[in-house]
Amino acid sequence: MDRIDKAILAILQSDSATPVSEIAETVGLSQTPCWRRIKKLEEDGVILRRVALAGPAALNLDLTAFVMVKTAHHNEAWLTRFAEAVRRVPEVVELHRMSGDTDYLMKVVCPDMARFDQVYKKLISITDFSNVTSTFSMEVLKSTTELPLDYA
Repeated sequence: MDRIDKAILAILQSDSATPVSEIAETVGLSQTPCWRRIKKLEEDGVILRRVALAGPAALNLDLTAFVMVKTAHHNEAWLTRFAEAVRRVPEVVELHRMSGDTDYLMKVVCPDMARFDQVYKKLISITDFSNVTSTFSMEVLKSTTELPLDYA
């Protein structure tokens, strides 16, 4: 990626609805070469998809929990079954396999504690865990979908 690709990507990470004409003008290209670069970034897997970011509060999703899971099962079959089951729980918006004391970390969004309790019960019914711990976000101090581009 050259500096123009990075500039295009920075604009699209900030607002993916920015018209190609505006992006092209900002980065110093005409529209067709700019559009081609965007298509190439998509083909190369740099741009995975373009989405609209929804506001959790506007969707009545006022509770964010981080659920840490430990398991005694460290095999491919268990992981596949667990990951597939978690993907079917819409309140789980992120699932990470971790190093250290926690094996898996989930980010869960819900309207309230009562719904979180339902999600929690669904999660613990999926498979055997040796420990499940939940913590709750009190305030979001930073949240971004924009990745740093200095390493590309």
